[in-house]
Amino acid sequence: MKIFITGATGYIGGSVAERLLRAGHSITGLVRTEEKASQLKQLGIEPVLGSLSDHDILTTASQQADGVIHTASADHEGILEVFIAALAKSGKFLIHTSGSGIVNDQADGEYASPTRFNEDTCFEAVPFRQPRVRMHRLVREAGIPQGIRTIVIAPSMIYGRGRGLHKESEQLPQLIAFSRQVGAAAYFGKGLNRYSNVHIADLADLYLLAIEKAPSGSLFYAENGDASFKEIAELIASTQGFGGKTVSIPIEALIAQAGDLGRYGAAANSIVEAANARRLGWSPKAEPLARFLESYVPGQ
Repeated sequence: MKIFITGATGYIGGSVAERLLRAGHSITGLVRTEEKASQLKQLGIEPVLGSLSDHDILTTASQQADGVIHTASADHEGILEVFIAALAKSGKFLIHTSGSGIVNDQADGEYASPTRFNEDTCFEAVPFRQPRVRMHRLVREAGIPQGIRTIVIAPSMIYGRGRGLHKESEQLPQLIAFSRQVGAAAYFGKGLNRYSNVHIADLADLYLLAIEKAPSGSLFYAENGDASFKEIAELIASTQGFGGKTVSIPIEALIAQAGDLGRYGAAANSIVEAANARRLGWSPKAEPLARFLESYVPGQ
């Protein structure tokens, strides 16, 4: 297949592109600059020069491909409408990349939630994440009526070395960098809140499997376990040169520095079960988070 990917230079998009290339697919990727276009060519990806604002370019690239994978922005609702219109009545697939944070809460680090969400669990999103839930509904409900095989993949906290131009995720490097600023591995409040996690290689495998087997309207969480932020801090403290030292940061300081993005990203619970993915045949094989951190060197 010929597959068009937005965010092909990014951590998720680049890793997915590399996995699909290994599976024998051809890839076109959206890039903003000639420099990035040249870098994509070296990876075996045909560049499409443009941005998410260039609707004509996106429409043409989508219609020339056998399917579209959108990884460039989980919060750009308008671009999904462009893809749906471009692919209408084609029978092609559209995969939208979101995140498991749609089921987070306002724990502020104070407790571990007893609730685990699978794809069929009903929930009411916190106001900060309601736009993403709306976008899930838009994509999934467009599938059969519009003649598109629509899929939403919502990964949890991602770790592992990427395979594209960007080798690192955002969450762990940011947490380690912040810890270096304060001189100890940081968590927020009591750090009891738990978040599911998944290795980037396993996530890329899920995209390939979804292309091959997923029915229209599908939603897939991606996870292979979970950990509290205090446990993550303890792992960072023992593997990243902090001599085992951890520190609790008041939730007020987190909110003051990072707003709702920090509060719901580092002090909330988001515990999901990838039930649909496993029913599809997905079986995570990569090293767990604790083992990854044992050999992880940021920036390398």
